[in-house]
Amino acid sequence: MSDLVFVPRPDGELPVRRWLPASGTGPGVLVLQEIFGVSPYIGQRCADLAAAGYVVYAPELYFRLGPPTFDENAADYVQQGIGASQQLDWEQTTADASAALDALRAAPEVTGKVAVLGFCFGGGLGFQVAALNSPDALVSYYGSAIPGLLDLAPGVRCPSLHHWGLGDSFFPPEVVEQVRAALTIERVTFHTYPGAEHAFDNPHPMFFHAEASALAWTRTLAFLAEQLGQS
Repeated sequence: MSDLVFVPRPDGELPVRRWLPASGTGPGVLVLQEIFGVSPYIGQRCADLAAAGYVVYAPELYFRLGPPTFDENAADYVQQGIGASQQLDWEQTTADASAALDALRAAPEVTGKVAVLGFCFGGGLGFQVAALNSPDALVSYYGSAIPGLLDLAPGVRCPSLHHWGLGDSFFPPEVVEQVRAALTIERVTFHTYPGAEHAFDNPHPMFFHAEASALAWTRTLAFLAEQLGQS
């Protein structure tokens, strides 16, 4: 079960959904949403992380736009999400996510290190946040903004794990390879998944690749345990 905490921002309060592990305390993970917001899918991943022993924060990055509504059965489902994400100011949203990371780091429930884990939109946003705010680890699933943010790579000094599908409709293999080649900084782990679409971890039939999803999640949990010191 999740509850809400609020992070003060200059123009209001950022709602952040919070999940706690059974122990009530642990290392922290900031989860950054896809273009579809803190959806039931993202909520399930947050619950999975809490079950693994982490304090999890997921900021509602669309809070200035009002509650998002997406019809996942509509033919333009992806376009709905893209349209919503394009209404966000990138630098303002980066600052919001960074403030949420600061709040997580300072939370009394957090007893150790903190990581950023982002999916799609959130994977690129997490990369920028990591360059500016130095979490202890970064996990990026098919970070959609990363191809345009590679100049920030030297600033991402924490260990990072990247997942990309090689069947990605938005980022063909040559773009994925450009990203891999640019991330030559130390402590980068880069995995690709043959045949996996963009957003392959999302259970929607349009995206889901069961084998890639399971393997990437196993790798994610192992990486977080190693970097955050979680048994």
